[in-house]
Amino acid sequence: MSDAAFDPATDDARAVADDLVAELREARDALDRARDRVDEVGESELQAVADAYDDLTTLFDRYEEEVTGDGDFKTFIEFQSQIAAITEELPEDVRHREVFEEVDDLLQQRRLTESDWRKVRSALEPVRADVSRLDDRDEARERYEDARFSAERRIDDLADRIADLEDLRRLGDADLDAPTERLRDPIEAYNDRVADAFAAFRTSASARDLLAFVAKTDAYPLVPFESPPDDLREYVETRAAGEESVGQLLEYAEYSKSKLDHYVGDPDALKRNVSTRRTYLRRLDAEPLTVDWPPVEAETLRYRARELTSVVARFADEVEGGEAALVALRDVRDLPRETDYERLRNSAQARAQLGSDERERLASGDVADELAACRDAKERLEDALGEYPAV
Repeated sequence: MSDAAFDPATDDARAVADDLVAELREARDALDRARDRVDEVGESELQAVADAYDDLTTLFDRYEEEVTGDGDFKTFIEFQSQIAAITEELPEDVRHREVFEEVDDLLQQRRLTESDWRKVRSALEPVRADVSRLDDRDEARERYEDARFSAERRIDDLADRIADLEDLRRLGDADLDAPTERLRDPIEAYNDRVADAFAAFRTSASARDLLAFVAKTDAYPLVPFESPPDDLREYVETRAAGEESVGQLLEYAEYSKSKLDHYVGDPDALKRNVSTRRTYLRRLDAEPLTVDWPPVEAETLRYRARELTSVVARFADEVEGGEAALVALRDVRDLPRETDYERLRNSAQARAQLGSDERERLASGDVADELAACRDAKERLEDALGEYPAV
């Protein structure tokens, strides 16, 4: 079964697992047979034959066309000398030595024809059969490794699907009548206030101070501002225009160079460093400071509120509404302690994420059936990988 066909959300999980286990078993059986064929002769003996055969066929590929019929005499002698050298260097006890000697004799003629080449290839059939033992083993090993990889990837897909189904079932158990406004109202109040406070900060602060603030948030991974581009940061730190607000710089970026000449000392530098970063500057808003709805799990909210408090405090004293935003953030931070947080959160998530199809599947038992099938399939594949280990 093709990897591209795997879709745990729609596949018959058990049937797909059975197919993969069957392929794994067949691939391992084929590998064992191929190994036995190599062991019948011996790895080192077969490798010696394969090396000599590779040397011969490399010469054939290079010279056959040139030495057949009325070719260049010098090239012909060169070819025959190299063929003779391969035969002379073979160990006395090498497997099929008589075949290599026969081939040498066939090629040491005054003139080679298409018929001679057919005789050479016919004589080499036993050698090719031995070389194929190694090739077949390599192909069988690759098939087996591919079968294991497909099973491993399917296990990963099933693990993701199981997690999704468990979340879906958890949401299905949620109390849809729970008073989620107990969480929503404080979060919305904080988001509104921090948006207003940051807008005021963006308007009043110099571009230099604003970008310095954003750069410092790199130390807070749960406050996902995008770091200022290096060239823009350097420009606002080293040029007088950096003392203007971001809004003013964006306005300057729309001016022609001749008009800019009346406002900044180096219009080219502003065009080069600000005009090319207009998208970044326009998108610089309060979104990284807001709290998502539906809310995250309690522990994550606590950590995020702690980081947000440190970040918002950096500009709260400088703008109207900054302190109000911090007070509202404290209310959000306290929600896990002061409310039945998980029940309300589950209800909020269920309302946001459960559509009619999901609710119907939960009610009919389809979700429970699929979850059981995915768990069984995953366990079956894990057992199979234990039974058929890596080689």
